[in-house]
Amino acid sequence: MNGKLSSILKVTAGVLPLLLLGTAAVAEKSHGIAMYGEPALPADFDHLPYANPDAPHGGTFVMGETGGFDSLNPYILKGRAPFYLGAWTVETLMTRSIDEPFTLYGLLAESINTDPERSYVEFTLRPEARFSDGSPVTVDDVLWSFETLGTKGQPRYAGAWSKIKDAEQTGPHSVRFTFTEPDREMPLILGMRPILKKAQWDTQDFTQSSLVPPIGSGPYVVESITPDRSITYAKNPDWWGKDLPVNQGFYNFDTLRTEFYGDSGVMFEAFKAGSLSTWRETNPARWLTNFSFPAVQDGRVTLEEIEHKRPSGMQGFVFNTRKPIFDNARVREALIRAFDFDVINRTMTNGTEPRINSYFSNSELGMKVGEPAGEGEARLLAPYHDTLMSDVLEGYSLPDGPRRADLHVAMDLLADAGWTVENGVLTQHGKPFEFEILLSQGTDPGGTLSADQVSSVAAIYVQQLQRLGIKAHVTSVDSAQYKQRVNEFDFDMTVLTRSFSLSPGNEQTLYWGSIGANQPGSRNLMGMTSPAADAMITAMVRSETPEEFRDATRALDRVLMSGRFVIPFWYANVSRIAYSSAFAHPDHIPLYGDWPGFQPDVWWQKP
Repeated sequence: MNGKLSSILKVTAGVLPLLLLGTAAVAEKSHGIAMYGEPALPADFDHLPYANPDAPHGGTFVMGETGGFDSLNPYILKGRAPFYLGAWTVETLMTRSIDEPFTLYGLLAESINTDPERSYVEFTLRPEARFSDGSPVTVDDVLWSFETLGTKGQPRYAGAWSKIKDAEQTGPHSVRFTFTEPDREMPLILGMRPILKKAQWDTQDFTQSSLVPPIGSGPYVVESITPDRSITYAKNPDWWGKDLPVNQGFYNFDTLRTEFYGDSGVMFEAFKAGSLSTWRETNPARWLTNFSFPAVQDGRVTLEEIEHKRPSGMQGFVFNTRKPIFDNARVREALIRAFDFDVINRTMTNGTEPRINSYFSNSELGMKVGEPAGEGEARLLAPYHDTLMSDVLEGYSLPDGPRRADLHVAMDLLADAGWTVENGVLTQHGKPFEFEILLSQGTDPGGTLSADQVSSVAAIYVQQLQRLGIKAHVTSVDSAQYKQRVNEFDFDMTVLTRSFSLSPGNEQTLYWGSIGANQPGSRNLMGMTSPAADAMITAMVRSETPEEFRDATRALDRVLMSGRFVIPFWYANVSRIAYSSAFAHPDHIPLYGDWPGFQPDVWWQKP
């Protein structure tokens, strides 16, 4: 066993009273924890504000995905698992309120405590917590889950595990993690780690994909599957947590089902025919033109736009800077200028959507585009001045000049990088400028664009690049091939989608950290290695005030934007949802709007 866990205390009856007394003296236990300040809800709250505790129970809710699945283990790199599997069947120590920037309330854990520096965190499990097979959730399950995910799971779990110095049992139901360095976010990150049943894996290899579902403690269990076709979840009638305040008004359906389709067009027709309960429309142009079918006209389908206050995140074509063709920032800037956003936006959205001009657009966390860095940002970036692009502090902004001028600048940048046009073809040392745009035929349920939308954008962009003498071609592969190629960085350009909360933190290391630049399976798709970015992420997670956090996030934003790693698309400040009028949701829309934790979690079927 890992050395971190070798220090697990062997609590005996003789030392237990002293041990518990010592723990209580260090910090007071709390029902919740916020990134900054205190949780909005008191210890005696009876439900989360965006849930309806009087919602009726029963019925079936059917969602659709494109692509397929061949695994029921969503925690490893191998295989393709259904998107919602973990959220519906496996619980965490604490649960997030999507009506606050970043606050957790107790779920498997009845309490949490930590010190002001957040150098450690201690969770106390609810004695009544049970897995779906009726066995208790134990400290041993928690310790095993954390170590296994951190050493054998997807790379996103490894970063937090590397920051744990010691993990120890401090009582019959309590566990404490001591960190290698102060990190305000670490207690919250650990609170959101899935807890699996250790005994299930005594005879199974955790690292291998399997169609055996993990045993969790969540509200649903896997009832039936047809690989690549459908998966059905049934409400566990003996679910241990049904009476907890954090669960009141949640998980109201008896059955949840996900159907898989070969492409989004077929899936949309299935929705129109009534086979699916809901449809998220990511194309505002289609929202205006494609939703006048009979079920809408006669009231069987409801159309709704749900506002949100979350950052735009980033979605666009990402350069793989590991490839020599894209390791020059001038080349990347030239290709950004070749992307005619106005034409693409008019074609794809009727020109209704704003462009992403910052990784944190639509929030105060984003840099002031085109303006000099504020005092706090400049101070954080000063030690890295020699490693940064010259316009980081001045304020980089996406080109928005006349189209002809942009192309002239692009040609000059390419010439500076050693590229010349010969017979209409851009070449260097006799080799043409040619690259591949790799796309997936399946749609990422966490993304904001469908596969056909991305394909359309790519097709337009390929034509635009021809004006510079650049030959790009689009390759669309199935989701399994796509995942394998991206994990191995076997692409020139692909689509990057990153959604952010109002409290970004350690996950930014997964996206941009130097440590993952050449680690297979890393989410650092562009392969950036920036000491400045690494330092800004560290400053974010160590910030003690909202102001310090804002400055660090804006400084990171400046590093990312000025690096010219992504050709940004657009974002929507509303979610456009069509759904069967047989369903309803609470009137109170959470801060994050239509975000994981909203649909179908707090929805219900009308009597």
